[in-house]
Amino acid sequence: MKKYWAKSSPAETIQEHTDNLLVNYRLLKKIYPGLNINWDMLYLVCLYHDLGKMNLKFQNKIINRKYDNTEIPHGILSLSFFNAKKLKEVGYSKLDIKIMATTVAYHHDREFRYEDEELTEEIKKLEKEAVNFSYDKIENLEVRKISEKYFNCEIVRRDKYGEDAFFQYVILKGMLNRIDYAASAGIDVENKNDFLSDGLEKFMTELKKKNPKAEWNELQKYMEENRDENIIAIAQTGMGKTEAGLLWIGDNKGFFTLPLRTAINAIYKRITENIVESEIDKRVALLHGDTYSKYLEKSDKESLEADIDEYYNRTKQMSLPLTVCTLDQIFDFVFRYRGFEPKLATLAYSKVVIDEIQMYSPDLLAYLINGLSYITKVGGKFAVLTATLPSIVLDLMKKENIPFAEPKTFVDNKRIRHSIKVLHEEINTERILELYDNNKVLVVCNTVKQAQKIYKGLAEVLGGNRNDLNLLHSRFLKKDRAGKEERILAMGERESDETGIWIGTQIVEASLDIDFDVLLTELSDLNGLFQRMGRCYRNRELDKEYNCYVFDGGEGKCSGVGKNSVIDPDIFMLSKNALRTLDGVISEQTKVDMIKNIYTMENLLDTDYFKIFQKSMEFVKMKLDNEMKREEVLKEFRNIHSANIIPESVYQENKNEIEEILDFLNQPYNKELTSNERKNLKKEKARLKTKLYDYLVNVNYQYIEKNRGKTEKSIGKYEKFFILKCNYSEEIGAEFLKNAGKDREAGQEDSIF
Repeated sequence: MKKYWAKSSPAETIQEHTDNLLVNYRLLKKIYPGLNINWDMLYLVCLYHDLGKMNLKFQNKIINRKYDNTEIPHGILSLSFFNAKKLKEVGYSKLDIKIMATTVAYHHDREFRYEDEELTEEIKKLEKEAVNFSYDKIENLEVRKISEKYFNCEIVRRDKYGEDAFFQYVILKGMLNRIDYAASAGIDVENKNDFLSDGLEKFMTELKKKNPKAEWNELQKYMEENRDENIIAIAQTGMGKTEAGLLWIGDNKGFFTLPLRTAINAIYKRITENIVESEIDKRVALLHGDTYSKYLEKSDKESLEADIDEYYNRTKQMSLPLTVCTLDQIFDFVFRYRGFEPKLATLAYSKVVIDEIQMYSPDLLAYLINGLSYITKVGGKFAVLTATLPSIVLDLMKKENIPFAEPKTFVDNKRIRHSIKVLHEEINTERILELYDNNKVLVVCNTVKQAQKIYKGLAEVLGGNRNDLNLLHSRFLKKDRAGKEERILAMGERESDETGIWIGTQIVEASLDIDFDVLLTELSDLNGLFQRMGRCYRNRELDKEYNCYVFDGGEGKCSGVGKNSVIDPDIFMLSKNALRTLDGVISEQTKVDMIKNIYTMENLLDTDYFKIFQKSMEFVKMKLDNEMKREEVLKEFRNIHSANIIPESVYQENKNEIEEILDFLNQPYNKELTSNERKNLKKEKARLKTKLYDYLVNVNYQYIEKNRGKTEKSIGKYEKFFILKCNYSEEIGAEFLKNAGKDREAGQEDSIF
């Protein structure tokens, strides 16, 4: 019998590749037998999906590397081996056959450009090749004319066949893709979660060694006891929401999502150091835009005994049992772009934790709620864990018919942590200096520009080059910011004797685990305010008259508030009015109630916030299934008009190193490299890219548009940055000239992307 090849690297025949699919098919069925799928149909599409590869044009491409642009996609040609009559005889309905046929035809995202005559001619040629093909798992292999009544993309249009057929197709195609990709990559389609419950138990045992009375708190017990429910839990900072989320996931496949990349890195570090300490590369994944570099960093620093490429591959294929990730990495399926099915199919048997839902912008909230609707329809579960929950979120979820248990609140009203003094004025240096007395003072501004202004004012009074005065925001070089984050974390530890003033922006709201003595902050909105208050007296009882000072702008507004700015002016005014009568101690329950009463559908109905939410929800629902390409989705989903820059002074100081890195990253692809050489090249490029990123600053695109002296540089095919004329220093970060663009940086802090 003649050999027909399915792939060249490594070389595999069609039969060998299909056998590898079936190994993964059985593995998936063994680990997740309860997946809502017809296993017999999945088996059949695995068998037939690549038979069309025996066409001569494909074989010539694999063997001789000769490409023919008239080649008909092999998924289409594979349908000529389907025997619809026999399938009906053994009990499959017309709809079942249509779903299977469409799954095979469209299992790759390809442009289908061919004439009927070309297809007929190619099928005739396939008949001759099929005579030379033998596979012990398929009897009486015959080639037939392809019937279009059984194959077309209409099956993914719910208006014709209904939602049940749509989801049946999505899960079938999604799992075929998952199994196929795993077989091609030489990895298991799934690794079993048989470690998380044990890891959490060992974690508690270690806590008991330090404190014999230690046990899971009320929140954590509730999450563990309600693993089969869709949960919404409101819990104050410091209650162990991470452990609560992990207890809810238990020994199931889980995704833990957070809104900030720095928070995601911290959670991943915490899980891999305290809870899952062995076989990390087979158990816990970190998934965001900089995953590969983070894995390399972990490997270099901690001698991670794993093949980084394999670890990265498992991560991208969603094969690992527990993934800590950003929203865009899994929820982009809501756009139903070409090839979205593997993600939704995976979430059909997964549990998803949404941490700090209140931090998402209205457009991202729309995508999240739409995504939860899909996940629950296909059988997945979710848990929302948040410090505060706007009641409008519940209303919007109910409107989409998303099932969830009655929300439960967990607060410790016995321990009072905060006392608020509202100051009807703009934030200023005089007040800050009044409250600084060899203690830990945290100042939070709404915009980078305002934070820089306050820092300069304090430096002028206190004198420059002081170790007790620091500034942290998003416009520092990555390497400078990393050092600053280490220092604020060190001083922010409760046991630390270090004192000083830190001025920050939105970056400190949820991404840093710090505990300061005094908070002075501009008012953004109540959600942001209560998040910022969580950085002060994080886990200790109030022992002073006031520890939180809120500047509400007096007769005006605070920075960053405006019609086209990040902070919605209507929500700002609602928050400002809610604080007018507040003076003194505020309990955790009061915070929860204030959020609930302010962020109602009635209050927000006419705000820009709600209009953006509605527009985003309508946009994503209006999109036709498979209408968009994933590249288009990434641009739309992220909706971030920002880009990377290098300040010109930084570029000039490091020009030789930067240009050498760019030359290496931009070298043309070399087809002659061996597999091992390509692997080493990929690692070296990742390392150099990480070095280059140390010099980058992410800013709003408006600054680039208005900067006449900019120079554009490419990083490989898909990335770029700009060299901009702007001031830069390690103390203050990047500063732009006056009128270089309205400051919208508050919403850009450490963006989730």
